[in-house]
Amino acid sequence: MTRTIVESKSKTAIIGFDQPFCVIGERINPTGRKKLAAELEAGDYSTVEKDALAQVAAGATVLDINAGVVYNSNPNPNETEPPLMRDLINLVQGLVDVPLCIDSSVPAALEAGLEACEGRPLLNSVTGEEERLEFVLPLVKKYNVPVVAISNDDTGISEDPDVRFAVAKKIVERAADFGIPAHDIVVDPLVMPIGAMATAGNQVFQLVRRLREELGVNTTCGASNISFGLPNRHGINNAFLPMAMGAGMTSAIMNPVALPISQMKIAEKKALIEATGIILPADMDDEDFVKIFGMGSTQPRAGSEMEAIRAANLLTDNDPHGAAWIRTNKAPETPGAAEGRGRRSGGRRRRA
Repeated sequence: MTRTIVESKSKTAIIGFDQPFCVIGERINPTGRKKLAAELEAGDYSTVEKDALAQVAAGATVLDINAGVVYNSNPNPNETEPPLMRDLINLVQGLVDVPLCIDSSVPAALEAGLEACEGRPLLNSVTGEEERLEFVLPLVKKYNVPVVAISNDDTGISEDPDVRFAVAKKIVERAADFGIPAHDIVVDPLVMPIGAMATAGNQVFQLVRRLREELGVNTTCGASNISFGLPNRHGINNAFLPMAMGAGMTSAIMNPVALPISQMKIAEKKALIEATGIILPADMDDEDFVKIFGMGSTQPRAGSEMEAIRAANLLTDNDPHGAAWIRTNKAPETPGAAEGRGRRSGGRRRRA
């Protein structure tokens, strides 16, 4: 069985066909997050701290660290990204003990991350582009780390799954030339949006099967790409992830956290309810309110995608004895319940 070993200073995550699905938390990434980008430029890491803790609490087994913010004060990422990557890694590995994934398109930032990281991180990423191969593969060999291999090359991203498979095969073969084994290559076959390409789902399922059977490699993807641009994205993601797992996918870069309901949405819902003539209790707090009306929670929690993954782990026999499913779905005991059971059993009278 192919197993990719990723380690922190004190914890090991195994990506493999016979292992629970590996969730790589994607939230520590300023791409498309203007508020986080501004915070990072200002040296404010409070959101990074919250995101690290929330993702691990929600079930992430690895955290992706991306420092790709373009500073207004200095738009050159070759200068700004390496020191930021080092700072983020030092911060995050001081907060949580899960392994890390170093994510950058800037070569110097990858090396800065490798130097700062404790354990055996996952490197994200190498492509089939010649320049990228020539730089990243020696780094992978030097630091003895596994790497994400993305199925595009100098010609770009092909819509033809056979071409994407050929790129992945090329990367695996070139890695072997450096003495890097196939079990240290985690291939991203590139998930296309189903809204733009109706065959995108079937394509990735077929690709994942081929990658597993013909190349013997583990796989990953940016899970939310499949639902991009469509309504009810969680519904699509919740179906896609178990189907991809059934095809042989062993990890995904994704958001494991359901974000808190905003105060604005709570206020809008309360106004709507009160407009119907319903009088809400004056002492009802926001958390009780959102739960009663099915809005979610005011606190970060595991997203619905995590429930789908845990169910798929159970159904594919990658959750020994169903322990993880039972643990995360068991209702909390009412305080004093165990004590009460003890009193009942202890107080039973003997028959004369």
